[in-house]
Amino acid sequence: MLMKTTAAHSSALQGTSGIILDSLRVAYHGNVVLKPLSLTIEPGEVLALIGPSGSGKTTVLRAVAGFAQPAGGRILIGDTDVTHLPPYKRGLAMVVQNYALFPHLKVEDNVAFGLRAQKQPKALINERVVQALKTVGMSDYATRYPHQLSGGQQQRVAIARAIAVRPRVLLLDEPLSALDAQIRHNMVEEIARLHREMPELTILYVTHDQTEALTLADKIGIMKDGSMIAHGETRALYHHPPNRFAAEFLGRANILSATALGISDAPGLVDVSCGGAVIRAFSQGSHHGYNKLLCIRPQHMSLTPRSANSNRFNATLQSVHWQGDLTHLLCDVGGESVRIVMTHVNPLPQAGDRLALWFEPDDAVLIEV
Repeated sequence: MLMKTTAAHSSALQGTSGIILDSLRVAYHGNVVLKPLSLTIEPGEVLALIGPSGSGKTTVLRAVAGFAQPAGGRILIGDTDVTHLPPYKRGLAMVVQNYALFPHLKVEDNVAFGLRAQKQPKALINERVVQALKTVGMSDYATRYPHQLSGGQQQRVAIARAIAVRPRVLLLDEPLSALDAQIRHNMVEEIARLHREMPELTILYVTHDQTEALTLADKIGIMKDGSMIAHGETRALYHHPPNRFAAEFLGRANILSATALGISDAPGLVDVSCGGAVIRAFSQGSHHGYNKLLCIRPQHMSLTPRSANSNRFNATLQSVHWQGDLTHLLCDVGGESVRIVMTHVNPLPQAGDRLALWFEPDDAVLIEV
């Protein structure tokens, strides 16, 4: 789906623009589906919005696109307040999961559609079409029709059509969800490459797939029940999630009951009672005496220490699950289940074995209950 831009607005599309949401609120028939949200997406940044169905992530994108009318707040693209502008005047392009290609038009004509709607000169249209198809690796398919393409190829054409108009912002609404797993994996790499080639392009990417978000995004926003419950740089949010929902939505996480004992002598770390041991963990504050939760990613634990400062849990192995390159060990630590994911486990431990589980203090994060 391509949001058209008028010729009068086409010159404004050159350059880099960020997005500012200022207390944005959306309601349908009196039912609030997006609670007041303030958010800045920097120029050239890729922000992924993730969350379960009904969390509000698509509502945010539709409001930015101009398809959902805000009940309050403002939307700015660059320095322009677009809150009440129609979609075609916002300088945006949008790609959705069902491709929305015109079946009666050749690939090159699908890509040219937005440019022709802008009444651009024919020479410019031809140049942009050639360049866009080259960018997405579809130059050899210019004269084919959509029904002659695979799903992944059709989605590449949809992306080419979007970038051909030189949008200030590219909106991607679960663009890969209709594709098979391997094609989806390849397309994630293609979109990442696209942004490397067009670093000035600001991208708002809505997905339910955590892997897509982790691979593509500079920052991630996690939505739940119409609110953004976590937002930050991708690596930081993954390694140091602020709460349980964020920790578990961004991949597997061991969540254990814990009690903060006080600030340790190491910067950024606190002493924590957890799993029958006193360990050190990352925390935003001391939280002395508070009942908290400890988050540790399964792949951050091992059967051997990595440093002199490694934390240790004593555990009993409950079960072993081999999954090709990875081995999953399910253990009991102080009456709570802990999963470890490892490669090259040799010799393979047996159920009932007593194990020492090691992890680094910075890989254990104290979070809110």
